[in-house]
Amino acid sequence: MAKREELIVGLDVGTTKIAAIVGEVTESGLDILGIGTHASHGLKKGVVVQIESTVESIKRAVEEAEHMAGVEITSVYAGIAGGHIHGQNSSGMTTVKDKEVREADVARVIEQARALAIPVDREIIHVLPQEFIIDGQDGIKDPIGMSGVRLEAKVHLVTAAVTSAQNIVKCCNRCGLSVVETVLEPLASAYAVLDEDEMELGVAVVDIGGGTTDLAVFYDGAIVHTAVIGVGGSQLTNDIAFGLRTPMSEAERIKLRSGCAMTSLLAEGETIEVPSVGGRAARVLERSALTEIIEPRMEEIFSLVRRELERSGYAELLGSGVVITGGSTLLEGIADLARRVLDVPVRRGEPKNVGGLSTVVASPIHATGVGLVKYGARSHGAQHLRARDGENAYARMMKRMKAWFAEIF
Repeated sequence: MAKREELIVGLDVGTTKIAAIVGEVTESGLDILGIGTHASHGLKKGVVVQIESTVESIKRAVEEAEHMAGVEITSVYAGIAGGHIHGQNSSGMTTVKDKEVREADVARVIEQARALAIPVDREIIHVLPQEFIIDGQDGIKDPIGMSGVRLEAKVHLVTAAVTSAQNIVKCCNRCGLSVVETVLEPLASAYAVLDEDEMELGVAVVDIGGGTTDLAVFYDGAIVHTAVIGVGGSQLTNDIAFGLRTPMSEAERIKLRSGCAMTSLLAEGETIEVPSVGGRAARVLERSALTEIIEPRMEEIFSLVRRELERSGYAELLGSGVVITGGSTLLEGIADLARRVLDVPVRRGEPKNVGGLSTVVASPIHATGVGLVKYGARSHGAQHLRARDGENAYARMMKRMKAWFAEIF
C-alpha cells in the first residue's frame, strides 16, 4: 500500500467499539476515504484495562480502514475519554513587547494561563483559548497584529490521568502507529456535528457512548465546560440482558433493532422475540417490556446531564439547546425524551460537511471518529503532523521550558 503523508486518520478508542476513519484535505474540503470498525474488548468506561485486547481491536479496525482507503496508516489522532478527564477554566496575563501583539506574545500568555499546579499523576491534554483581552478590551478572538501593552487570555484546560493517556499511546505504538495528539472525544464530536452559529449562541453536546456520557458546552464560539458522566449505553445493554433474561449479545441486538426510549410512542400490541439463556426456547414479549427498561435508564442519564449543566452555570445560556450524538441516540424517541428531561430544544447530531464516503459516516455512531479527522485538519493541517510516539508529560514540559528560555535569553 502507498503511504499518503497528507492523510489524517481519526482513531475513536471507545468502550464498545474501535473506529478508524481516514480523511484527506482537498481543495473542496475534507473527504472521507475509508472507515474500519471492530468490537472493543480491552476498555472499561473509556479507560484501557487490557493492553493486548485493545491492541488487537485497534489492529483490526485500522486494517479494515487501510483496505477500504487503499493506503497505509502510520499516524492517528486518538480520542480519549473516561472519568479521569477534568476540565477547568483559567486565565493568564503578560505584557506586550513592542506594543504590538505577535505570535510570541500569544504563546507566552497561553503558557501563563496553563501554569496551574496540577498533581504529578495528571497532564494537560488541551489548552483551548476562549477569548483574549487587550488593555481591558475583551471579546477578541485573534489578537495578533493589534496594538496594546497588556495581553490577557482566558482558556479552558483539559487534564487527564497520565497513565490513561500513556496506555492509549502505548496501544497505538504497538500497532505500529504514532499518535499525533490525544484529543478529548466530546470536543471531537462537537467539531463533527455542530454549526458555528450554534457555538456562538450557546449549545451543549451530549455524546452518549458505550461506557460514558461525555459533555461539552460552547458559548460565544468557545468551549467553556467539559465533563464526563460514568454511565453509557453498555449499562443500558446490561439492564436489558438482566431484565429480559437474555444473553448480552442478544440484548445489544434487541436494543438496536427494537429499542424505544418512550413508552408513549409504542403502538398497542407490539411484540418482540427474546432469545433465552442456556438453550431455552425463545419467548415473545410485549415491546413495552423493553421500553420500560430503557426509559428509566435514559431518564437517569439525561437527569445527570441536566445536573451537570446546572452545576456548570451555563444551563440558562444554551440558546441553541442541546445536540445529542453517539450510538445510543439511535433509539426511537430519544430526542423527545431528552427534550422532556432537559427542558431545552434537542436535536440528534450526525457528522456533516464532509465529502467522499459522507453517506457511510452519516450516523451518530461515527461522530467522534469524523470529529477527530476534522480536529486534525483544523488544528494542524495535513502537512503538519507531529508524532507523539509516547512522549511523556515531563518531556513536553522540558521542551516548553527550553523554548521559553531561548526566547528570553
